[in-house]
Amino acid sequence: MRTHNQSLSSWSALLCALGVLFSLFSLGVAVKENDFKKCDQSGFCKRNRAYADKAITQGSSWQAPYKISSTEAAFKDGLFHATILKTIDDKGTTVELPLTVAFHKSGTARVTVDEKQRQEKNIELRHNSKARKERYNEAEKWAIVGGTTVDADAKVSYSGENGIKIQYGPNSAFEADIKFNPYSIEFKRDGSAQLKLNDRGLMNLEHWRPKVEKPPAEEKKEGEEDTENKEEEKKEEPVAEPVGEDESTWWDESFGGNTDSKPRGPESVALDITFFGYDHVYGIPEHAGPLSLKETRGGDGAYSEPYRLYNSDVFEYILDSPMTLYGAIPLMQAHRKDSTVAVFWLNAAETWIDITKAKESLNPLSLGKGPKTNTHTHWISEAGVMDLFVFLGPTPQDINKAYGELTGTTAMPQEFSVGYHQCRWNYVSDDDVKEVDRKMDRHQIPYDVIWLDIEYTEEKKYFTWDSDMFKDPISMGQQLDAHGRQLVVIIDPHIKNTGSYSVIDELKSNGLAVKNKEGNDFDGWCWPGSSMWVDCFNPSAVKWWKSLFKYSKFKGTMENTWLWNDMNEPSVFNGPEVTMPKDNLHHGSWEHRDVHNINGMTFHNATYEALLSRKKGELRRPFALTRSFYAGSQRVGAMWTGDNQASWEHLGASIPMILNQGVSGFPFAGADVGGFFGNPEAELQSRWYQAGAFYPFFRGHAHIDSRRREPYMLAEPYRGIVTSALRLRYSLMPSWYTAFHQAHQDGSPIIRPMYWTHPNSEGGFGIDDQFFVGSTGILVKPVVQQGKTSEDVYIPDDEIYYNYFTYQKLSTASGKTITIDAPIESIPILMQGGHIFPRRDTPRRSVKLMRFDDYTLVVVIGKDGTAEGQLYADDGDSFDYQKGEYIHRTFKLEGSQLTSTDAEGRDTKGIKEGDWLKSMRNVAVDKIILVGAPASWADKKEVQLEAGGKQSAVKLEYFKGDANRGPFAIVGRVGARIGADWSIDFA
Repeated sequence: MRTHNQSLSSWSALLCALGVLFSLFSLGVAVKENDFKKCDQSGFCKRNRAYADKAITQGSSWQAPYKISSTEAAFKDGLFHATILKTIDDKGTTVELPLTVAFHKSGTARVTVDEKQRQEKNIELRHNSKARKERYNEAEKWAIVGGTTVDADAKVSYSGENGIKIQYGPNSAFEADIKFNPYSIEFKRDGSAQLKLNDRGLMNLEHWRPKVEKPPAEEKKEGEEDTENKEEEKKEEPVAEPVGEDESTWWDESFGGNTDSKPRGPESVALDITFFGYDHVYGIPEHAGPLSLKETRGGDGAYSEPYRLYNSDVFEYILDSPMTLYGAIPLMQAHRKDSTVAVFWLNAAETWIDITKAKESLNPLSLGKGPKTNTHTHWISEAGVMDLFVFLGPTPQDINKAYGELTGTTAMPQEFSVGYHQCRWNYVSDDDVKEVDRKMDRHQIPYDVIWLDIEYTEEKKYFTWDSDMFKDPISMGQQLDAHGRQLVVIIDPHIKNTGSYSVIDELKSNGLAVKNKEGNDFDGWCWPGSSMWVDCFNPSAVKWWKSLFKYSKFKGTMENTWLWNDMNEPSVFNGPEVTMPKDNLHHGSWEHRDVHNINGMTFHNATYEALLSRKKGELRRPFALTRSFYAGSQRVGAMWTGDNQASWEHLGASIPMILNQGVSGFPFAGADVGGFFGNPEAELQSRWYQAGAFYPFFRGHAHIDSRRREPYMLAEPYRGIVTSALRLRYSLMPSWYTAFHQAHQDGSPIIRPMYWTHPNSEGGFGIDDQFFVGSTGILVKPVVQQGKTSEDVYIPDDEIYYNYFTYQKLSTASGKTITIDAPIESIPILMQGGHIFPRRDTPRRSVKLMRFDDYTLVVVIGKDGTAEGQLYADDGDSFDYQKGEYIHRTFKLEGSQLTSTDAEGRDTKGIKEGDWLKSMRNVAVDKIILVGAPASWADKKEVQLEAGGKQSAVKLEYFKGDANRGPFAIVGRVGARIGADWSIDFA
């Protein structure tokens, strides 16, 4: 959320303690890379990279030490069970690793490898640790919600001494080829190999072993050393290397002045996965780099470090880096023309992923296409069971749908949350908030939410208000409510450890805090100073947490108050890598190392549950923003990309970061518009609002040391430019909300990269600076470079494209770019032919005030004369949509008819109408704009509307194209109910 060098004026009584605190963390204006580990500073990563190097260097002579005993392998009812034997010494000693491969009706396959000795708790913990002895196996409890019904129709197509082949999935088109010695699994689709587990033999599951204390080296007598040195000089043969493994990071590990006691010893899991013929891989957020992931083993344009997943408080993060950030979704998609596959690595511990690419060797006499590229990946996690899911596509849509079935889809949002959010650290008082609200109205700038950062509290004590500066929060909330607006306040997981504070008293007395390795309440430093952390893995802690948000308990909050969870990685200022010690203990005696990447999601989940009902009889959709996240976080709210900078580079980086969130199943994502740190010049701020208007989560935010930069503070023409971008967002609100509904239904991204929408257009696979909005056909390429007044837009198909603002038909060709003029007041936006999208064109100051406005339909006629699109609408607040109280329409232009029908074929007359549906009876289609209208309509003055069994004439006005505008027609006023069937005949 903020840098750690901000002076905190209310701490005058703690100046001495602050001096100590400030010495514990790095000061500066940018992230200190030395505060965070590189692979060679992370023992298990270094060990597994070395293991991989050894295997690859030995090539075909490498013998992977893992094999399946064929006598213990069995397949029944969609489940394959076996024991992998790991050979651990030259004597042939083995350890047993239970293997399960589950084949699901959804088409996914799940591969799980555990360790029998730990599973049976037959190990000894060091340091009298209270930690669990098993490998962590509860990640699915937090991440998985469905899609694991076993496919009883899966069948064996081959079984022998060397392996087994199992067919599964739709029409038995998928196959798992399980080899026994060495162990590997190759996954095929329609007989073609797609990916392989343990392809290069890099699998490494560090089994438990007791620590053997080695005797100290014998002390040499005087004169012995010189004698030995002289004798060694005489020897010509090389000295043998020491026997055994390097144990230096097995038993304890220090970094940044902190020592990890590692009571279970080495326990990492690693596996290599090869994607055959795939040149592009995407996903594994969160990183500040390109959408198409880079190689990580050095070389031209490659990183030298693996991608790291270890949720961390990284302020002013560096760009184009595999360095870890605030969240972790271990889902990777591999894509090539006509095919997408994916793997989901279900592990909550610190994880590193290496990526390399190599050309297949081909017979030099072979004809045809050149060699294909294989992408090799190496997944390395510190602890836990080896647990992964395989998706065989074949389309990006199939991947996201199956992943959504597995981990859940994005929640249907509060409709206001799709509007614009105004935030800074901090609005200093309730009067300040009221004044910002008034000025936004005075300048006719729409917005929906104003935010309060930590300074609203009394001395950083959450669930309190600063009695001097926020004397009357109810009055503040009431003014916002009268204008149709909302308030968001911040609540972080660290609770100030101080006297006369009921929240910390209850936390401690009920035993609900995270524990240190000795089992006592963990005390660390964060914004309040000495703090303790809520352990939301504990159901009792969640129950207690929910009680704190009741309107009757959190005084000053109202029905229009919502929540923001920050610092939930968790951020601990005096902890290793600015987070919690790995040997801390959570509910169930799991070590923090086991659950680190899930920790933030558990806190976000608890806040979501708290907001569902804050008084008797209330049940509403929550809004809760999180900084830290994991697979499944999409079910409960939104995220943002953290502490960015007011720079053109960070503006540019925001787009691939948000696109990556979308294809990784968490599409309700945004970046701080304007940059959190620093002071953007007017051009940068304007361009950022133009880009932000197309972020799914759209929030302006600024650091406490940054100058005030609310949109109305800009001088003209920039104020008008920003206002236009905001109004564009609001006019397209029906299309945005429809895109959110589609994401909720099938896991699709809200803004979509080229490879996702056009999986056959190879020129678009590496493009991450332009995108389509939902299924609208609206193609956007924000300007992200200073002084630039045109943009080259890649065209992925041979459909017609029009300029959004002028309706001009553009001269485009599939696989080519077109240059679009983009002066400072303009955003490069194209409309793809063949689509229909809804708008609301009456300017309003908030989403709430637009709820019952009429609609405009924009019909962008395709090259074949057709177009199609959808509208989804509901009350934007309750869960009544789950009872059928919503409007979902399909609009279709075919031949000479434009029709509106229920998108799901429902008989809408049978739906019991609540207040919202009743009010929507008075909401109609106001006008229809037909872009690319044929010249044959030039003399047409009216068209025939049929609605409710009645026919009527509706005016049609045709506009010929000229040098500045393409031809179009306007039909209206139409007056047909938005929720009813109707048709218009243009014959």
